[in-house]
Amino acid sequence: MAFLQIECFSETLSMAVSVSVVLPQPAQREIGMNAAASGEEHPVLWLLHGASDDHTTWLRRTSIERYASERGLAVVMPNAHLSSYANMAHGGRFYDFVSDELPRLMREFLPLSAKREDNFIAGNSMGGYGAMKIGVNHPDRYAAIGCFSAGVNRPGAPRSSVIPEDEWKRRQKLLYDGQDITGTLEDTLAMVKKNSTLPVLPRVYHTCGTQDFLLDRARETRDLFLSLPGNPYGYVYEEHEGVHDWDYWDRYICDFLQFTAKP
Repeated sequence: MAFLQIECFSETLSMAVSVSVVLPQPAQREIGMNAAASGEEHPVLWLLHGASDDHTTWLRRTSIERYASERGLAVVMPNAHLSSYANMAHGGRFYDFVSDELPRLMREFLPLSAKREDNFIAGNSMGGYGAMKIGVNHPDRYAAIGCFSAGVNRPGAPRSSVIPEDEWKRRQKLLYDGQDITGTLEDTLAMVKKNSTLPVLPRVYHTCGTQDFLLDRARETRDLFLSLPGNPYGYVYEEHEGVHDWDYWDRYICDFLQFTAKP
Protein backbone atom coordinates (compact mmCIF):
# COMPACT_ATOMS: atom_id res chain seq x y z
CA MET A 1 0.00 0.00 0.00
CA ALA A 2 1.04 3.56 -0.66
CA PHE A 3 0.38 6.27 1.91
CA LEU A 4 -0.31 9.80 0.69
CA GLN A 5 -0.80 12.94 2.72
CA ILE A 6 -2.60 15.38 0.45
CA GLU A 7 -2.70 19.09 1.20
CA CYS A 8 -4.84 20.96 -1.30
CA PHE A 9 -7.19 23.90 -1.60
CA SER A 10 -10.95 23.60 -1.24
CA GLU A 11 -13.04 26.07 -3.19
CA THR A 12 -16.05 25.00 -1.12
CA LEU A 13 -14.38 25.84 2.20
CA SER A 14 -12.16 28.63 0.86
CA MET A 15 -9.19 27.17 2.69
CA ALA A 16 -6.51 24.53 2.54
CA VAL A 17 -7.56 21.02 3.57
CA SER A 18 -5.77 17.85 4.70
CA VAL A 19 -6.62 14.38 3.44
CA SER A 20 -4.92 11.08 4.29
CA VAL A 21 -5.09 8.35 1.66
CA VAL A 22 -3.95 4.77 1.45
CA LEU A 23 -3.77 3.49 -2.08
CA PRO A 24 -3.43 -0.11 -3.31
CA GLN A 25 -0.04 -1.01 -4.69
CA PRO A 26 0.60 -4.30 -6.54
CA ALA A 27 3.66 -5.52 -4.62
CA GLN A 28 4.93 -9.10 -4.61
CA ARG A 29 7.73 -8.82 -2.05
CA GLU A 30 6.24 -6.61 0.68
CA ILE A 31 6.71 -8.69 3.82
CA GLY A 32 3.64 -9.21 5.98
CA MET A 33 1.13 -7.65 3.56
CA ASN A 34 -1.37 -9.22 1.20
CA ALA A 35 -1.68 -6.84 -1.76
CA ALA A 36 -4.77 -7.22 -3.95
CA ALA A 37 -4.38 -4.21 -6.24
CA SER A 38 -5.69 -4.63 -9.77
CA GLY A 39 -3.69 -1.80 -11.32
CA GLU A 40 -6.91 -0.17 -12.55
CA GLU A 41 -9.25 2.36 -10.94
CA HIS A 42 -9.60 1.39 -7.29
CA PRO A 43 -12.76 0.90 -5.27
CA VAL A 44 -12.92 3.48 -2.47
CA LEU A 45 -13.84 3.66 1.19
CA TRP A 46 -14.54 7.24 2.26
CA LEU A 47 -13.73 6.96 5.97
CA LEU A 48 -14.82 9.72 8.36
CA HIS A 49 -13.39 10.56 11.78
CA GLY A 50 -15.09 11.35 15.09
CA ALA A 51 -15.45 14.59 17.03
CA SER A 52 -12.18 14.44 18.96
CA ASP A 53 -10.11 13.27 15.99
CA ASP A 54 -8.81 14.22 12.55
CA HIS A 55 -7.84 12.73 9.19
CA THR A 56 -4.92 10.77 10.70
CA THR A 57 -6.70 8.98 13.53
CA TRP A 58 -8.06 5.92 11.69
CA LEU A 59 -4.53 5.21 10.45
CA ARG A 60 -2.91 5.72 13.85
CA ARG A 61 -5.37 3.70 15.93
CA THR A 62 -6.49 0.87 13.68
CA SER A 63 -5.02 -1.47 11.06
CA ILE A 64 -7.20 -0.07 8.28
CA GLU A 65 -4.25 0.03 5.85
CA ARG A 66 -3.66 -3.70 6.28
CA TYR A 67 -7.37 -4.51 6.01
CA ALA A 68 -7.74 -2.41 2.85
CA SER A 69 -4.66 -3.96 1.24
CA GLU A 70 -6.22 -7.42 1.36
CA ARG A 71 -9.19 -6.10 -0.63
CA GLY A 72 -7.44 -3.80 -3.10
CA LEU A 73 -9.34 -0.91 -1.55
CA ALA A 74 -8.32 2.75 -1.48
CA VAL A 75 -9.21 4.61 1.72
CA VAL A 76 -9.74 8.38 1.73
CA MET A 77 -9.82 10.12 5.12
CA PRO A 78 -10.56 13.87 5.12
CA ASN A 79 -10.23 16.28 8.02
CA ALA A 80 -13.64 17.75 8.85
CA HIS A 81 -12.83 19.25 12.27
CA LEU A 82 -15.87 19.61 14.60
CA SER A 83 -18.25 20.20 11.71
CA SER A 84 -20.56 17.21 12.19
CA TYR A 85 -20.20 17.01 8.38
CA ALA A 86 -22.70 19.87 8.10
CA ASN A 87 -22.92 23.13 6.19
CA MET A 88 -22.39 25.11 9.36
CA ALA A 89 -24.32 28.26 10.21
CA HIS A 90 -21.05 29.74 11.51
CA GLY A 91 -18.28 27.82 9.79
CA GLY A 92 -17.47 25.89 6.66
CA ARG A 93 -19.71 24.01 4.22
CA PHE A 94 -18.29 20.65 5.24
CA TYR A 95 -21.30 18.67 4.03
CA ASP A 96 -20.78 20.01 0.50
CA PHE A 97 -17.03 19.52 0.77
CA VAL A 98 -17.14 15.86 1.83
CA SER A 99 -20.09 14.81 -0.32
CA ASP A 100 -19.28 16.70 -3.53
CA GLU A 101 -15.91 18.44 -3.81
CA LEU A 102 -13.75 15.84 -2.05
CA PRO A 103 -14.66 12.95 -4.40
CA ARG A 104 -14.15 15.15 -7.44
CA LEU A 105 -10.73 16.35 -6.25
CA MET A 106 -9.50 12.91 -5.26
CA ARG A 107 -10.56 11.43 -8.60
CA GLU A 108 -8.68 14.20 -10.38
CA PHE A 109 -5.54 13.35 -8.41
CA LEU A 110 -5.82 9.56 -8.11
CA PRO A 111 -7.10 6.48 -10.02
CA LEU A 112 -10.31 6.08 -8.00
CA SER A 113 -13.45 4.49 -9.35
CA ALA A 114 -16.57 6.63 -9.70
CA LYS A 115 -18.84 3.60 -10.06
CA ARG A 116 -21.49 3.40 -7.39
CA GLU A 117 -20.78 -0.28 -6.74
CA ASP A 118 -17.14 0.61 -5.95
CA ASN A 119 -17.83 3.37 -3.41
CA PHE A 120 -18.53 2.98 0.30
CA ILE A 121 -18.78 5.50 3.13
CA ALA A 122 -18.28 4.82 6.83
CA GLY A 123 -17.20 6.42 10.07
CA ASN A 124 -17.14 6.25 13.85
CA SER A 125 -19.10 8.39 16.30
CA MET A 126 -19.49 11.82 14.65
CA GLY A 127 -18.10 10.21 11.50
CA GLY A 128 -20.70 7.43 11.68
CA TYR A 129 -23.43 10.02 11.89
CA GLY A 130 -21.83 11.87 8.95
CA ALA A 131 -21.52 8.71 6.87
CA MET A 132 -25.15 7.86 7.51
CA LYS A 133 -26.26 11.37 6.56
CA ILE A 134 -24.20 11.65 3.39
CA GLY A 135 -24.87 8.08 2.27
CA VAL A 136 -28.63 8.24 2.75
CA ASN A 137 -28.83 11.64 1.02
CA HIS A 138 -26.85 10.37 -1.99
CA PRO A 139 -28.05 6.81 -2.60
CA ASP A 140 -26.86 6.97 -6.21
CA ARG A 141 -23.21 7.37 -5.12
CA TYR A 142 -22.59 4.66 -2.50
CA ALA A 143 -23.16 0.92 -2.45
CA ALA A 144 -22.89 0.65 1.35
CA ILE A 145 -22.82 2.73 4.53
CA GLY A 146 -20.97 1.77 7.71
CA CYS A 147 -22.03 3.42 10.96
CA PHE A 148 -20.03 2.64 14.11
CA SER A 149 -21.22 3.80 17.54
CA ALA A 150 -23.61 6.47 16.25
CA GLY A 151 -27.05 6.93 14.75
CA VAL A 152 -29.17 9.21 12.59
CA ASN A 153 -29.57 12.89 13.24
CA ARG A 154 -32.99 14.34 13.96
CA PRO A 155 -34.48 17.60 15.21
CA GLY A 156 -34.17 17.87 18.98
CA ALA A 157 -31.61 15.07 19.29
CA PRO A 158 -30.50 14.86 22.93
CA ARG A 159 -27.13 16.00 24.17
CA SER A 160 -24.46 13.33 24.49
CA SER A 161 -23.75 12.58 28.14
CA VAL A 162 -20.01 13.10 27.68
CA ILE A 163 -20.34 16.65 26.34
CA PRO A 164 -20.84 19.43 28.92
CA GLU A 165 -24.04 21.42 28.42
CA ASP A 166 -22.27 24.70 27.65
CA GLU A 167 -20.08 23.00 25.06
CA TRP A 168 -23.13 21.33 23.51
CA LYS A 169 -24.93 24.67 23.22
CA ARG A 170 -21.85 26.26 21.63
CA ARG A 171 -21.60 23.47 19.04
CA GLN A 172 -25.31 23.67 18.22
CA LYS A 173 -25.05 27.43 17.67
CA LEU A 174 -22.09 26.99 15.34
CA LEU A 175 -23.88 24.22 13.43
CA TYR A 176 -27.46 25.52 13.18
CA ASP A 177 -27.85 28.77 15.17
CA GLY A 178 -31.46 27.93 15.95
CA GLN A 179 -32.41 26.87 12.41
CA ASP A 180 -35.14 24.24 12.21
CA ILE A 181 -33.60 21.26 10.41
CA THR A 182 -36.89 19.35 10.16
CA GLY A 183 -37.21 17.79 6.71
CA THR A 184 -33.82 19.05 5.52
CA LEU A 185 -30.76 17.03 4.53
CA GLU A 186 -29.62 17.37 8.16
CA ASP A 187 -32.73 15.49 9.32
CA THR A 188 -31.38 12.03 8.53
CA LEU A 189 -34.30 10.32 10.24
CA ALA A 190 -36.72 11.99 7.82
CA MET A 191 -34.46 11.36 4.81
CA VAL A 192 -34.22 7.63 5.60
CA LYS A 193 -38.01 7.44 5.40
CA LYS A 194 -38.31 9.74 2.37
CA ASN A 195 -35.77 7.86 0.27
CA SER A 196 -36.87 4.37 1.29
CA THR A 197 -38.96 3.89 -1.86
CA LEU A 198 -36.18 4.84 -4.29
CA PRO A 199 -35.19 2.06 -6.71
CA VAL A 200 -31.51 2.10 -5.69
CA LEU A 201 -30.38 2.41 -2.07
CA PRO A 202 -27.12 1.79 -0.22
CA ARG A 203 -26.98 -1.18 2.10
CA VAL A 204 -26.40 -0.20 5.73
CA TYR A 205 -24.21 -1.90 8.32
CA HIS A 206 -24.68 -0.49 11.83
CA THR A 207 -23.00 -1.58 15.06
CA CYS A 208 -22.69 -0.29 18.62
CA GLY A 209 -21.19 -1.57 21.85
CA THR A 210 -23.51 -2.64 24.64
CA GLN A 211 -21.75 -0.29 27.07
CA ASP A 212 -21.53 2.63 24.63
CA PHE A 213 -22.95 5.96 25.84
CA LEU A 214 -24.63 6.36 22.41
CA LEU A 215 -26.41 3.01 22.59
CA ASP A 216 -29.86 4.59 22.95
CA ARG A 217 -29.28 6.68 19.82
CA ALA A 218 -28.11 3.58 17.96
CA ARG A 219 -31.19 1.63 19.03
CA GLU A 220 -33.46 4.49 17.95
CA THR A 221 -31.82 4.27 14.53
CA ARG A 222 -32.20 0.49 14.52
CA ASP A 223 -35.91 0.78 15.25
CA LEU A 224 -36.34 3.29 12.43
CA PHE A 225 -34.72 1.09 9.79
CA LEU A 226 -36.45 -2.07 10.95
CA SER A 227 -39.83 -0.31 10.80
CA LEU A 228 -39.52 0.16 7.03
CA PRO A 229 -41.47 -2.48 5.08
CA GLY A 230 -39.25 -4.99 3.31
CA ASN A 231 -35.98 -3.65 4.78
CA PRO A 232 -35.23 -1.61 1.61
CA TYR A 233 -31.74 -0.61 2.79
CA GLY A 234 -30.68 -4.19 3.49
CA TYR A 235 -30.07 -2.90 7.00
CA VAL A 236 -27.98 -5.00 9.38
CA TYR A 237 -27.62 -4.09 13.06
CA GLU A 238 -25.24 -5.69 15.53
CA GLU A 239 -24.52 -5.12 19.21
CA HIS A 240 -21.39 -6.52 20.80
CA GLU A 241 -19.66 -6.26 24.13
CA GLY A 242 -17.74 -3.00 24.07
CA VAL A 243 -17.60 0.73 24.69
CA HIS A 244 -16.99 3.85 22.61
CA ASP A 245 -13.35 3.18 21.76
CA TRP A 246 -10.85 2.16 19.11
CA ASP A 247 -10.72 -1.48 20.18
CA TYR A 248 -14.34 -1.71 19.08
CA TRP A 249 -13.93 0.22 15.82
CA ASP A 250 -10.79 -1.62 14.80
CA ARG A 251 -12.59 -4.92 15.27
CA TYR A 252 -15.85 -4.11 13.49
CA ILE A 253 -14.47 -2.15 10.55
CA CYS A 254 -13.45 -5.63 9.38
CA ASP A 255 -17.06 -6.79 9.56
CA PHE A 256 -18.13 -3.79 7.51
CA LEU A 257 -15.50 -4.50 4.86
CA GLN A 258 -16.79 -8.07 4.66
CA PHE A 259 -20.32 -6.64 4.40
CA THR A 260 -19.31 -4.55 1.38
CA ALA A 261 -18.15 -7.68 -0.43
CA LYS A 262 -21.60 -9.27 -0.31
CA PRO A 263 -23.90 -9.06 -3.37
